[in-house]
Amino acid sequence: MKALIPAAGLGARFLPATKAQPKEMLLVVDRPAIQYVVEEGLASGADEVVIVNSREKKAIEDHFTPNPELVALLRERGKDAYADAVEYVGNLPVSYVYQEEALGLGHAVRCAAAKTGDEAFYVLLGDVLVPGNEMLPAMKAVSDAHGGASVIAVMPVPDDQVSRFGVIAGAPVAEDVWKVDSLVEKPALEDAPSNLAVFGRYLLSPRVMELLADVEPGMGGEIQLTDALDAVLDEEEMYALVVDPADGFDTGTVESWLETNNVLFGRRQG
Repeated sequence: MKALIPAAGLGARFLPATKAQPKEMLLVVDRPAIQYVVEEGLASGADEVVIVNSREKKAIEDHFTPNPELVALLRERGKDAYADAVEYVGNLPVSYVYQEEALGLGHAVRCAAAKTGDEAFYVLLGDVLVPGNEMLPAMKAVSDAHGGASVIAVMPVPDDQVSRFGVIAGAPVAEDVWKVDSLVEKPALEDAPSNLAVFGRYLLSPRVMELLADVEPGMGGEIQLTDALDAVLDEEEMYALVVDPADGFDTGTVESWLETNNVLFGRRQG
């Protein structure tokens, strides 16, 4: 199973900081945000992490490329802990495909079709961090219990944030598990079928990847993953795991990125 991380976006909310540095490379406590996501994908049992990158974001690839010269220099200077960290990240099993044009999340996922083949796959949004690495295994358990169905992570959000996210309609079938009937992308509060927002973690059946090939561009000319998920609901069941807000962090805005740093630094300090 592959874990896909879409990372080709512009990072517009963080400009001008992201003019020369990818948003995914912004520091969260002691490592770039995307390193947390890569480590989570590998901790889930994925045999490879596939980053859907932009060719302009070379810094991401540099980060995960071995640098024996730097490692040797650090060891020569007695900085073995830093050498170990550089060596570790350079040896993580990461590969790349490229999204040549920013045409939406669905398009980014489809760019990795050759990597996933006819297997189920994870999608991990790069601005969502799950430091405990427990969310994807819990989603896999739900999928296994329901015949390999697609599973998405959802989280209750306040009313004033509902319009920022995709929201599910459905009904609970077990503690913290809903059967999904439909998804609504960024609804107005009065149109939202629930307050359960998709939280940037997906375990998707291979049929979703096939359907993405036929999704028509929507608002802004973008191909939305939500449209493929709606389409697969006509053929397959889908479930949602309701996760605890304390288990994950949205770093998609400057404010939430700062808050994530503060909380995780506090946890590190004990």
